[in-house]
Amino acid sequence: MENRLRLLYALQKIDLNLDEVQELKGDLPHVVANLEQQLQKKEDRKRGLEETLSKSIVSRDQADLEILSLKEHIEKYKTQQFEVKTNRQYDALAREADHAQEKIAKLTRDIESLEGKASVAKADAEKLGPEIEELRKELDERMSELALVNKEHEEEETKLRHEREKIVVRLDKADLRQYERVRKAKAGKAVVPVKRNACGGCFNRIPPQTVLELRKNTKILVCEHCGRMLVSDEIVESACALQ
Repeated sequence: MENRLRLLYALQKIDLNLDEVQELKGDLPHVVANLEQQLQKKEDRKRGLEETLSKSIVSRDQADLEILSLKEHIEKYKTQQFEVKTNRQYDALAREADHAQEKIAKLTRDIESLEGKASVAKADAEKLGPEIEELRKELDERMSELALVNKEHEEEETKLRHEREKIVVRLDKADLRQYERVRKAKAGKAVVPVKRNACGGCFNRIPPQTVLELRKNTKILVCEHCGRMLVSDEIVESACALQ
């Protein structure tokens, strides 16, 4: 159990150092991620508008062709009306011509709607163009800044992550899950020492019985106030040997 506690405290120390490295980068990682998200949304929107424009044009052209075909049919019906011998045949051709004319009227309205949709899509896509270019330019600048900052701390960060991996593979999986859960809930600080009989995280007093149990290093104890994992001075002093 002592070794498990040492591993947990050693991991906490490394993670706090990694947190400090991230803080030195400031808001740049967040800014870059936000710009990438904005750019992705605008590019997706532009592609959607261009697809709408393309489909509208294809549908309009198909409607134009159908109108031409229907007009040919109407002319054909009119010619046939002079050739039929009965009123019934004449009326049937008249109905076909009327039906074709109705379809032409509907297709004409559809074409107007499609042209309007295409016009709006084209205008919106053209408006997005400069916005996307501006975002790309800003993203490139911010990524360059972040690359420089990363380079400054690359050696230190790589070393810390390597040390972290060596400890994580030795940790009990249940201990690691508990550690990660508490760390996420407590702003990065999951394992703390007890100083002057007080929690090193929330600074509330630790019951005397818990302090006595803690010194035995036989179990993982948590602060009853904040839920952080507690370690004794002996664990704190010996944890450095694990790194």
